[in-house]
Formats: sequence, structure tokens, C-alpha cells
Amino acid sequence: MQPIRLIRSIVTVGGWTLLSRGAGFARDVMMAAYLGAGPVADAFNVAFSLPNMFRRFFAEGAFNMAFVPMFSKKLEAGEDAQGFARDAFNGLATVLIVFSVIGTLAMPWLVWAMASGFAGDARFDMAVDFGRIAFSYILFISLVALLSGVLNAYGRFTEAGFVPVLMNLLFIAAMLLADWQGWDMGHTLAWTVPVTGIAQLAFTWVSAHRMGLRFAPGLPRWTPELKRLATIAAPAVLAGGVVQINLLVGRQVASYTEGAVSWLVYADRLYQLPLGVVAIAVGTVLLPDLSRRLRAGDAKGGRESFNRGTEFALILTLPAAVALVVIALPLTTVLYQRGAFGPDDSAATAMALAAYGIGLPAFVLHKVFQPLFYAREDTRRPFHYAVASMVVNAVVAVGLMPVIGFVAAALATTIAGWVMVWQLWRGSRGMGDEARFDERFRRRLPRILAACAVMGVALWGGTLLLGPWLGMEGLRWLALAALIAIGMASYGGAILLFRAFRIADLKAALRRQR
Repeated sequence: MQPIRLIRSIVTVGGWTLLSRGAGFARDVMMAAYLGAGPVADAFNVAFSLPNMFRRFFAEGAFNMAFVPMFSKKLEAGEDAQGFARDAFNGLATVLIVFSVIGTLAMPWLVWAMASGFAGDARFDMAVDFGRIAFSYILFISLVALLSGVLNAYGRFTEAGFVPVLMNLLFIAAMLLADWQGWDMGHTLAWTVPVTGIAQLAFTWVSAHRMGLRFAPGLPRWTPELKRLATIAAPAVLAGGVVQINLLVGRQVASYTEGAVSWLVYADRLYQLPLGVVAIAVGTVLLPDLSRRLRAGDAKGGRESFNRGTEFALILTLPAAVALVVIALPLTTVLYQRGAFGPDDSAATAMALAAYGIGLPAFVLHKVFQPLFYAREDTRRPFHYAVASMVVNAVVAVGLMPVIGFVAAALATTIAGWVMVWQLWRGSRGMGDEARFDERFRRRLPRILAACAVMGVALWGGTLLLGPWLGMEGLRWLALAALIAIGMASYGGAILLFRAFRIADLKAALRRQR
């Protein structure tokens, strides 16, 4: 088998994720302009979050965490990996078809569970209507997640990376078409959801077919391997459910303030940009890589992959976190404030963005530490850790809501994220040297933090200097670009000055097979 090139693969996945997040941001800017943070936006965001929530519950955040290590190890050992994947595909499809029907019928209860603050106003009925149209997306996108996991195990990250780009492009096209034809924008967005799911499934299906992989629909076979998969996946599914309960608590807190659901969504989109580009890329590559190295008994290579992946993640994530906190208001003002999205919306979104920014390194480290457990088919301890973080999230969100309002939801997510990372770190101590940070990482982390501090001061000064231009319609984009350039230049200069990173390291990593 061709080995996975760690840094090169991370760059590939990160590049596609960056393109996806860029297209997703353009989508959100258009939604903000067409819908603002009003009732239709709130209703659609809740409706769209339902299939996405269960998608992470069933597929990306749970099922795949059990499936990918098993598939990767079978691939490394030369066993019948394709037959195992076909059985898993048919089993997951059967479960999801039944679940999609039940969820569509139970939509009023699901909307109430997601946003009880909508009850008694127009947002509730709209969310139920939009939700019934969009809920079938869970079937298509969960199967896409499984096929993407298969492609990733083969080291084919480009095909899987294009899938979210396709979704965002279809949303943009749908909004432009609705505006041109005068269609109702809310219903247009709702119907676009299942259409994108069908398109994404067709694309990944064809990509797998071109590699010689066949996934013919059929009745599931309850094989010993599938039984083992279910046994390993059960705690991961429960852990995924805990994570979604955290999100549910946040939605509930926000639903009692009109516009707050949309403010949190728009803030989420901005911090998801660095999170997706770095964390998802690192996690996507690390899981199959560590699984295959574990099967091959390559402890030294596993430690190198873990350390270089973490180092690469933090050198990009820590400055992004500082920027999201220091220039939160300029970002939301310049990027979102237009049409139906006013100054108050920008200020509220900025508060949520700053709260999320504090937690960004935690969300990234979560993706780095978690593969250490899942590569060993250990899904029980992450579940226990997730339960503890869920309790922290609920206590903070509900407890602080009377004090700081909807921002409590974002702050609770951040605090729970750090609690989760602390638990994962402690749990990994018993895994030996291959799960420990090496001397190079320990030497460079303080230098990265110092470079981030320099950048934070530079951004703060740049905000004071460029403040008048950031509020001017004709110049605000140029002013924001200048502010970002100040941040990048100061961070890059400090990184080189403090010797926290060398270009030669990246070139060497990109050349290495392992």
C-alpha cells in the first residue's frame, strides 16, 4: 500500500477545506444580505442544523471514528476491506432510511427540542416546514461521509475534500436563481438542502467507482466484522450524541433572544474557517495514518506523525485564535454588515465570535488527541470525557444566561472544549511515548506563543490606526485587508525571529513518504 504523506495530505485537505469555507462564507454573506438575522433566517438555520446534527451523531463524529480505523487496518493487512465497507454502507443506509422517515414525521417535536423559544411565533411553523423538506439530507450526507472515509484510507483526499465545496456552490447558485426568479428565499434554501445531498453522494459514488470500489445497494448482512463495528461504534455514537446535546443547549439558550440563533451561526461560520482548514484536515489524515502505523507496529512513526501534526496545527491555529478575539468587531462589521444585517447584529455576532475564538485551540487539539484513542479502537473513554464536558457546558450556559444573555452559549462551548482537551490529554498519558510530545515540540511551543503575542499587539495597534476607515463603505474592505496584512506580517516575522518554524522543515515534510 502507498503510505499516507502526512503533511502533504494535511495541506491537501486543508486547501480544499479552505476553498469550501471560502465558498461557505460567500454563501453566508448572501444569506445575511437576503435574510438578515430575522425570523426566516432563524427558522432555516434551526431546520438545517437538524440533519447536520444527526449527521455528526451517526456518521462523521461517531460511525466513521469506528469505521475508518477498522477499514484502514484491514487495508494495511490485505484483508477484505472492500467487502467490509460494502456491508457497512448497506447497514448504515438501512438505519438512516428508517430514521429519516421517523424524523420527518416527528419534526414538530424535533424543532421544539432544538429551539423551544420559537413556540408561539411564526419561526416555529417555518422551521417545521423547512425541516420536513431538508431532513432527508441526513441519509445522503452520512453515506457520503462513509465513502469519504474509504477514499481517505486510500490516501485519496482530493475527492473527499471537494464534497463540501460542491454543497456551497449549489447554495450560492440557488440563491442567485431565487433572486432572479423572485422565488421565496426560505423555501428555496430548504429545497436546496436535499438536492446538495444527492449531488454529493453521486460525486463520491463515482469517485469510489473509478478506483474500482463497488457499493451496490442491498440488504445488510450481519457479519462478525459488522457486529464488532457496532460494538466499537456504540460508545462513539453516544459521545457524538453528547456533543450534539451541547449544541442543543446552546440553541435553546439562543432561541429566547430573537436573532441570537443567527448571530451564533454567523460567528460559528467565521471560527469554523481556521477550525475546518486546520483541525478537520489534521484529524482526517491522522486517523487512518495512526491506524495503519499501529497495525504495522511503527511506534516511532506514529509519534512523529502525532507531534508534527500537532505542531503544524498549532502554528496555524493559535494566531487565528488571537485574531478572532482582537479584531472580532472589524471582521463582523466588514464581512456581514449590509442589507438586512445592521450594526447591532455586527456587535452581537462579534461578542459570540470572540468567545468562540478563545476556544479555537481547544477545538483543534480535540481533533488531534481523539485519533490517539480511535486508532486503538478505544471509543469508551472519549464517551466518558464527552459526558463530563456536556455537564460543564449545560451548567455554564444555563447559569450564565441571566448574566450575559445569548453569549453564554458560545462561552459554554469554549469552556467545555477546554475541559474535553484536558481529559483527552490525561487519558493519553498511559499510551506510552508515541502519544507524548517530543523535544522539538516542547521547544517550539513557547516560541509560537510569543509570536502570537507580538501579532496580538500589532493587530490592536492596527485597529486603532485603521478604525476610521473600517467604518467607511468604500474603504472598509481595503482597511480590513490592511489589518490582516499587519497581523500576518507581524506573526510571520516573529515566527522567523524566534525560530519557531523553519521553511526547510515544511519542505522536508512534504518530500517524505512517512
